[in-house]
Amino acid sequence: MDYEVIVVGGGPVGMMLAAELALAKVKVCLLERLKETTPYSRALTLHPRSLELFDLRGLKTKLLRIGKPLPTGHFAALDTRLDFSVLDSSSNYTLYISQHDTEKVLEAWAQSVGVEIRRETEVVSVRQDAQGVEVTAFGKNGEAVLTAAYVVGADGAGSLVRKQAGIPFEGTDTTLTAMLGDVVLANPPETNTLSRFTEHGLVMIVPVTDRLHRVVMIDPVRKEVPKEEPVTLEELRSGLQRILGSDLGISEPFWLSRYGNATRQAKRYREGRIFLAGDAAHIHFPAGGQGLNVGLQEAMNLGWKLAAELKGRAPDWLLDSYHSERFPVNTALLRNTQAQTMLMGMEFSPRMMGLRSMLSDLLRIPEANKELAAQLAAFDVRYAPDEEALPHALNGRRFTELKLRLDNGTVLNAYELFHSGCFVLLHLASDDRLNDNVQWAGDEHIRVVRASIAGQEAEWDDVHTALIRPDGHIAWAVPRSEPQPLEAIKQGVVRWCGSRPI
Repeated sequence: MDYEVIVVGGGPVGMMLAAELALAKVKVCLLERLKETTPYSRALTLHPRSLELFDLRGLKTKLLRIGKPLPTGHFAALDTRLDFSVLDSSSNYTLYISQHDTEKVLEAWAQSVGVEIRRETEVVSVRQDAQGVEVTAFGKNGEAVLTAAYVVGADGAGSLVRKQAGIPFEGTDTTLTAMLGDVVLANPPETNTLSRFTEHGLVMIVPVTDRLHRVVMIDPVRKEVPKEEPVTLEELRSGLQRILGSDLGISEPFWLSRYGNATRQAKRYREGRIFLAGDAAHIHFPAGGQGLNVGLQEAMNLGWKLAAELKGRAPDWLLDSYHSERFPVNTALLRNTQAQTMLMGMEFSPRMMGLRSMLSDLLRIPEANKELAAQLAAFDVRYAPDEEALPHALNGRRFTELKLRLDNGTVLNAYELFHSGCFVLLHLASDDRLNDNVQWAGDEHIRVVRASIAGQEAEWDDVHTALIRPDGHIAWAVPRSEPQPLEAIKQGVVRWCGSRPI
């Protein structure tokens, strides 16, 4: 085999997945047809859970130096904003940052951990058998035939990998299109941002750089134009005039795009030795900027599982859990984006304006606002608890960034423990039996941490020991009331980590 894993597609999802694999000492190659990172702003939002994932790998501060934190977001461009600041996290905001900048940070990280990146390389064939996968690609030096144990398709909505794996892409076709443009506005809105829904259409405007503004528009006059038809500056100008009564002095388009509401999901995320992630696995109307963010979550979910399989420590069920965990999360995402699409562009009428006004009023109720904010933030994602683990309310949940006091008195943010991409066995009970009898000698993928919680965290009061996965979800927690905690810990570590305590 030339590689252990080949990742097809070098956008944010592919880069993050490749870096996750390399972090676990997997020999990985990333193939990308573009010569360099996209110059366009494209996706502009990193959501709170994505920022937590970057924090787990020590990358969040790099992104914060570039982007702008925003405490609110929107659902279907309703007047009442979603308030992320009430969420339980230091990442209780979105980060306004261009996809270009996000990709550059991820590419630098991937290179630093040893990913081989082959740009200007287009994959034309993917074939698998019981032993591995063969990828044929054309690059600067002509044709190359590469082999790997596994291939991951992160190659977008038209995924060649998905098609050649024979995985159905089920759902609905485009019935509505929207337009966007990164343009110069001689007369931008006084507040520099704007969101307006009228009987004449929807316009959202945000600054992209000191010079450019992003104009997003659903124009009822143009919403049935095929997605493939290029957007023109005149289209945006006439739409602005109808909806706002002014064209705002629009000129000098840097990037124009038309996109649709096609909603599809791969029937399965795995076919033998081939996996899918990001837009290759699901597409939807980009409402709320969720697509990039769920793709990053998939990369984190799959990376450590593939690494465990390649290193010979994965239980039989682990690789299949990628589909079983992520498919229902993304099914809920598609329902969410379809609801937003209906509210944003299916109908421009007094009754729709009345419905939007009612929903906007409901979002003024703090509990309702927080519930929807948590959904968009992906803080509500909980994987099915392990049926073989002791029951506990924390099992499968997202691991929040606890403040821990180590045995030597040092206080740290628990996310710092995950920079190497390892499991963390968090022991909180000061049980000497753990010290005397349970050690995982030489297992770099498990970090045993003996600590106490600095502060009040009621849901952790009864936890003796917990195993936190490399992607920041809790595999299991053993309660202090358990009469045989040591045996439960041993069994749980063997089941999840493939390690046998000595």
